[in-house]
Amino acid sequence: MPLLKDGRVVADGLIEIDGEQPLPSAEAILVSLTRWKEDRAKLLARNIRLGVKLAGDDPAEAIAGDLARIDLIAIEFLKFTDGRGYSTARILRERYGFKGEIRAVGNVLRDQLAFMARCGFDAVQLNSDASERDWRDALGEISGQYQPLVDDGQSP
Repeated sequence: MPLLKDGRVVADGLIEIDGEQPLPSAEAILVSLTRWKEDRAKLLARNIRLGVKLAGDDPAEAIAGDLARIDLIAIEFLKFTDGRGYSTARILRERYGFKGEIRAVGNVLRDQLAFMARCGFDAVQLNSDASERDWRDALGEISGQYQPLVDDGQSP
């Protein structure tokens, strides 16, 4: 699926490792929180780009101590009505000062992009056949804000 980052579609460069699939030796990878917990020492020993995927109900605290070694955190939205991913992104940015990429994956709607950017997301895995331009346009559709922000002008 296409990846929208900084307002444009870019190559992902990460291989998602499912279940007990062996870890590749030299590729950048994305692993689930469960796999992270099981293979933490092996994963930290690699000197290759690393991402951890959190489900909507996985707490940011579960990886907080290792954020300096994690390049990307993918937060999965199982349903578009589940807002826990927004809170997780804000906690990662505000409480833990995470500077790496925070990516929204799963059931993401274009109407959510501006809100995601304000919460700290800087990338989104597109899951629809809407055009790249349609997704980019969604970032500018909301001009007024009432709450504090995390985005500092960043956009997925």
